[in-house]
Amino acid sequence: MPRFIHKISKKSGKPPGTLVFVGKRKQETVKMHVTDYTPTKITERDAKKVEECFPYMKKPTTTWINVTGVHDTEIIERLGKCFGLHPLTMEDILNTGQRPKVEEFDKYLFIVLKMIRMESSEVEIEQLSIVLGRGFVISFQEREGDVFNQIRERINKKGSRFRKLGNDYLAYALMDAVVDNYFSVLENIGERIESMEEKLIGNPDPKTLNEIHKLKRELIFLRKSVWPLREVISTIQRGDSRLFGKKTQMYLRDVYDHTIQVIDTIETYRDMVSGMLDIYLSSVSNRMNEVMKVLTIFASIFIPLTFVAGLYGMNFKYMPELDWEFGYPMVWLVIILMSSTMLIYFRRKGWL
Repeated sequence: MPRFIHKISKKSGKPPGTLVFVGKRKQETVKMHVTDYTPTKITERDAKKVEECFPYMKKPTTTWINVTGVHDTEIIERLGKCFGLHPLTMEDILNTGQRPKVEEFDKYLFIVLKMIRMESSEVEIEQLSIVLGRGFVISFQEREGDVFNQIRERINKKGSRFRKLGNDYLAYALMDAVVDNYFSVLENIGERIESMEEKLIGNPDPKTLNEIHKLKRELIFLRKSVWPLREVISTIQRGDSRLFGKKTQMYLRDVYDHTIQVIDTIETYRDMVSGMLDIYLSSVSNRMNEVMKVLTIFASIFIPLTFVAGLYGMNFKYMPELDWEFGYPMVWLVIILMSSTMLIYFRRKGWL
């Protein structure tokens, strides 16, 4: 649970626009990678200082600045001031617990979404902030490693159609890569659900219950991360933003469709996991009932035998059967007959 919860109490009482990092520090040092390209030329470099990004503000090219690590408020503030970002935008970039959303300002569009990946069979949720301006796209992620490798390959490919479509298409491609990766995560979760179903049918144990609760919790936070994205894509698609061209609007419809599919899949998995919890409880209850049934049968058989043993175990001097030559074998015969009769009766009833 702590992996999905961010403490925001340290911002209490501070005025809006105060730059305070909220979240878990996932990157030791902030890294900035600049990709600047035209239909015929591409330049890539790692910016060691934030000032190295400033000249790209006014270049007539398409520039993608990818910032890895958002814990350094000074770097975010200086980069934001250069590119004209509102203090509230910089505040949202630093607060990694934001809900997916889109905000339009005079000169840029600010988009927040969640980048989800599987690491060591666990769901890792990371905030991705995208700023779309005139001729540039700035993306902010919490740590190294993302889902944009195919985008980088398409940009570096000589003669790629990708380079001709502008910065709005680049912003679309980043969102599309994030949404498409949701399917990979859901495939992994689907396999885990199938594996747990087999365990439930076989021999469920407390470990299986813990796995069900863990998976149910992950699906809840997945839904929380993905559900608002439908509204975000719909707002961009239907909006009148001048930063997204008509050609790109067509591609956004595809992202919207994929988002709906992801949401439907998550809802289906949530219902399945909830049903698995009921199956587990029913399975454990049925197994306990079987145990109690066996114990009850044994008790039912031995109660009359105990009565016979107790009756002839009394220490009275004058008991008619004590001096009888066949008393002991007769007691055993009675015990065997009683036991056999009860076993035959239980078997005919289908209790054995």
